[in-house]
Amino acid sequence: MAMTLTEKILARAAGKDRVNPNDNIWVNVDVLMTHDVCGPGTIGIFKKNFGGDAAKVWDREKVVIIPDHYIFTKDAMANRNVDVLRQFVKEQNLPYYYDVGTDRYKGVCHIALPEEGHTRPGEVLLGTDSHTCTAGAFGEFATGIGNTDAGFVMGTGKTWLKVPPTMRFIFHGELPPYLMAKDLILAVIGDIGVDGATYRAMEFDGDGVYALNIEERMTLCNMVIEAGGKNGVIAPDQITLDYVNQRNKSKKPYTVFKSDPDAKYIFEKVYDVTKLEPVIAKPHSPDNRAFVSEIKGTKLDRAYIGSCTGGKLTDFRAAAKLLKGKEVRIDTFVVPATTEVARGLETEQIEGQSLKEIFLAAGAKIGDASCAACLGGPADTFGRLNNALKCISTTNRNFPGRMGHKEAQVFLASPLTVAASALTGEISDPRDLLA
Repeated sequence: MAMTLTEKILARAAGKDRVNPNDNIWVNVDVLMTHDVCGPGTIGIFKKNFGGDAAKVWDREKVVIIPDHYIFTKDAMANRNVDVLRQFVKEQNLPYYYDVGTDRYKGVCHIALPEEGHTRPGEVLLGTDSHTCTAGAFGEFATGIGNTDAGFVMGTGKTWLKVPPTMRFIFHGELPPYLMAKDLILAVIGDIGVDGATYRAMEFDGDGVYALNIEERMTLCNMVIEAGGKNGVIAPDQITLDYVNQRNKSKKPYTVFKSDPDAKYIFEKVYDVTKLEPVIAKPHSPDNRAFVSEIKGTKLDRAYIGSCTGGKLTDFRAAAKLLKGKEVRIDTFVVPATTEVARGLETEQIEGQSLKEIFLAAGAKIGDASCAACLGGPADTFGRLNNALKCISTTNRNFPGRMGHKEAQVFLASPLTVAASALTGEISDPRDLLA
């Protein structure tokens, strides 16, 4: 009767004592999130099937809308998308709308959700964005869905899904100062491929995982979709609960689940983090892995530090540590994920100098909190690759055209590796600067 963490969460949501891998079940949804890219489509489907303008969402307290992708732009269609969200929020009287241009504006949805207390252990969180899996770091089932499914959830609060079998990745050892969670997840994706976890849960465990702070755990779960995963998940510990309890403004109760000791996994792999070295994903796929040491010296045109994967305060602390007192040799863009992170750039200090001051003194350009160039965006998007450049980035995908120009080459790496490379103008190993 043993179950994995993912199975336990879904059993609770389905009102069942247990579920098995590959069971098809109806589950009750705790939170539905959408944003400016997929929100208008979701709203259209919802209205078409649930009564037109008279339609009402199933629970206004459980719908969260966060514009974040194409917002700081003059593009008329992108601006129209936000107008559609505003009108819908007004019609439905939704309390959780973080509108751009207001004091409530947050930034990237996947970081804003936990900051605003919408991520809780044991819950089911669905979002119209593949990187919704980020929230699995809080011990919940979180996954991306399409507009059609989201429209149905918006009207009913339910969805039909198949229980994914679970793969477990165990990290042991003390993380060396030159490695970050980005290196760990790129190592995993390089091992199993971009389809190696297709419709499977990816559970992370081991003392190496629990030594990470909550932001680094979010990075691990964020990129499971790059391996085809249905969801990523980490069982809650006190670090998780302290963060959630501080942010849980609604005071909504939650249930903590953990995998049973004798739970069955479809696949297990163990890593010793002390034996890993900095990892990079070469163009044009997240599983095109190499060790940084293998391609040192590759010339670059641009460095980019930001996104839901690499735009958190932990990411910027790491980058600033290398950039302090130095100057970058290539165009370097810094984009905080949220307005809270942006404020942290001004308050967090290294030896009496704020992170923001360090970045500006190094010659970096700092953008407004948003997804910015991670998904390319309109031509006037901050940091967008409008030319066939070679860029090293803390983002999560490097497919052709992902950050703009279809002939640009994007290398994915940790904030430490990106910062080291920005200083030299070529792919560089952070161990050389941290020595």
